Amino acid sequence: MSFWVMMAVLGSAFLHALWNSLIKVGASRLGAMVILSIGEVPIGLAVIALRPPLDWAVAPWVLAAGCAHFFYKFFLTYAYERGDLSRVYPIARGSAPLVVGLVSGFVLSDVITPVEYAGIAVLGFGILLMAQGVFAQGENRKLIPYALGSACATATYTLIDGTGARLSGDAVAYVAWVFVADGMLFATGMLLWKGLTILPRERRAWGVGMIASAASYGAYGVSVWAMTIAPIAVVAALRETSILFAVLIGWLAFGERMTRGKAVAAAVIVGGVMLTRLA
Repeated sequence: MSFWVMMAVLGSAFLHALWNSLIKVGASRLGAMVILSIGEVPIGLAVIALRPPLDWAVAPWVLAAGCAHFFYKFFLTYAYERGDLSRVYPIARGSAPLVVGLVSGFVLSDVITPVEYAGIAVLGFGILLMAQGVFAQGENRKLIPYALGSACATATYTLIDGTGARLSGDAVAYVAWVFVADGMLFATGMLLWKGLTILPRERRAWGVGMIASAASYGAYGVSVWAMTIAPIAVVAALRETSILFAVLIGWLAFGERMTRGKAVAAAVIVGGVMLTRLA
């Protein structure tokens, strides 16, 4: 992985932490996620209008990715209803690169070196350390199954998107189509299930949701592009450094405690990034 690809993925990690933090703003996490999903559709359509059309053979990958993103958002939303950003985020994101690393070695053509596997493992260990407060500090354990469900969905869409973008030949257009499918599936599904009452009425909530949509597209687009020119498992692992940004945002914006355990976990995560960079 080149230096500039690494920096792009780190920028993607920051944007991912940012839009997750914006979902925590306001009273309704589900309403915020629906607004984000609604905002994804016009963003995706605008990008599609500027790109050459994709081959219809990519359509199954787009639909599969949209379904995986639906479950990712569903589990993540309910996890945030039950826990802090600096606890839910590590668990939700922490297991995904380990799953991707193990699976990609069997089902994909990427060659992952032993050092890269070590980096993935260290990253996963550091993120799990970051989440230990759920048990050690008596926090709401009901968030765990939802966060783990989100992690499984993350691993699924990572593998789908990396392969689908490569087959499409145009990662930007592919991401835009997935955004449209994802946004329509989640917004329609939640509105049919919960009704219009889940939508916030405040103008500020809609503004924040649209900013989150733009940050989500930036984070997603850069990471999928990186997967077309670098090993999927390594990109997925490096992107999990978003936990560092999420912890800082949780501390500075939401007043969450910065404990010694969080600092140690952050150092372990940085070590994992160095291992993936040196491989």
